[in-house]
Amino acid sequence: MATKKRSNFSAGSATSGSSLIPWLCLATIIILFDQVSKITITKLFAYAESLSVTSFFNLTLVYNKGAAFSFLAAESGWQRYFFTAIGLIAAAYITYLLKRHATQKLFCAALAMIMGGALGNVIDRLLYGHVIDFLDFHYQEIYHFPAFNIADSAICIGAALFILDELRRVKK
Repeated sequence: MATKKRSNFSAGSATSGSSLIPWLCLATIIILFDQVSKITITKLFAYAESLSVTSFFNLTLVYNKGAAFSFLAAESGWQRYFFTAIGLIAAAYITYLLKRHATQKLFCAALAMIMGGALGNVIDRLLYGHVIDFLDFHYQEIYHFPAFNIADSAICIGAALFILDELRRVKK
């Protein structure tokens, strides 16, 4: 239903693949930053090694075999293929949506960020069998938010932009 409503607001839906290029470039940039950061952290840190950067932020190399917040991380290994498949299916569907709504900037920026983040984590699962996380925020060493990475950040920012786009569209 949302797709039908969205197409009503699309002033000239994308007719050529060229309007897809900026969104695929944004996703690619996210993937590149994500992968370069992960390669760098794995070269500089041993597993579980931590460097205090501020009173609330550490760089800490950890691996996540599950999904967000280590969901299903303790399973036997099937989750690697499950989350890889979900990421690839999501990327294919997002590409379809980007092509269909390429002129809607906020919507497409949100989707491109989500796709770039999802594919960044898919690459980890395919290459290493786990996702590399290293951004560790905490409060007085008492509460640690689960470690995450640039791909996870892109997914969260993309989701927030998606919600903002929906709220703006509903107001119209």
